Amino acid sequence: MKNKLILWLSVILLVVVVAFMAKDLFVNQNKIQENVYEYDLKELRKVDASKISHKEVKQIRIQANELLGIATDNKDQIYVSTDENILVLDTAGKQINSLRVRGRARCVSVAEDGNIFVGLSNRIDVRKPDGSLRNSFVIPGEKAFITSIAIDGDNVYVADAGQKIVHHYNINGEKIKEIGGKNLDAGIKGFVIPSPFFDLLMGRQGELWVVNPGRHAFEAYNYNGEQISSWARTAMSIEGFSGCCNPANIAMLSDGSFVTVEKGLERVKIHLPSGDLKSVVAAPELFEEGTVGIDLAVDSQDRILVLDPVQKMIRIFEAK
Repeated sequence: MKNKLILWLSVILLVVVVAFMAKDLFVNQNKIQENVYEYDLKELRKVDASKISHKEVKQIRIQANELLGIATDNKDQIYVSTDENILVLDTAGKQINSLRVRGRARCVSVAEDGNIFVGLSNRIDVRKPDGSLRNSFVIPGEKAFITSIAIDGDNVYVADAGQKIVHHYNINGEKIKEIGGKNLDAGIKGFVIPSPFFDLLMGRQGELWVVNPGRHAFEAYNYNGEQISSWARTAMSIEGFSGCCNPANIAMLSDGSFVTVEKGLERVKIHLPSGDLKSVVAAPELFEEGTVGIDLAVDSQDRILVLDPVQKMIRIFEAK
């Protein structure tokens, strides 16, 4: 009887010990996983000072409910699109005009001749340099959602995040073709656009560069809509892009390098034409965490203009 009692007590003690060990292991594993996640996020927001090539030289405060897009013209005047108007600033940042628009101006682009192109949901308004309306045309399709416009002479390229395609129009609103649709025979996988961030611009040789954000890729197309080049950089580290869809917006320097900005990790970087990282313009610590919708422009002096929609200002960066 005594031996049986000792045996039962031993079994109970063993069960208790195992239970405590299991609980401790489970809790510790949870803590480890949580700490690893927090550490990674914290570390990714840090940028080695030796990689930062630019300094912030000016801030221009903007009075508006929403700051949505930014562009410059060949005189280095600055255009800011908002939920109510297009603000035009001189090179010193002084407002010289305000153009009332017919809706929420999601994006703006200025042609060499001074015509101003405004993207309003599914419509393009073309305004003369004085701000008066020249013409307007609608992008058909229930899901049409314009996020970016690039101009090359009379050619108007429209990034449509809703329908995941680039439309090619002329300035009069006559459609020429679509670019970037899935075509596996031609090696074109199609655009992956999980969120309404889909940017494009004209390159130095007249090629059209389009961000494929879901693939963390840049794709170049010629006038005929044929893909002629591409590069991609997927990485959690600063050398690439991460998340569902990055970069969110882009601009181009005079040497053909790309200026990029991401959402999720608010960092502005410069990538060489090859795609390799060149340097960092602005680290995440300069922005409020969680900022979405940062836009970019470059002026004739290769100054980088960063539209900060949360702090309601244009931030200007120059090379050190």
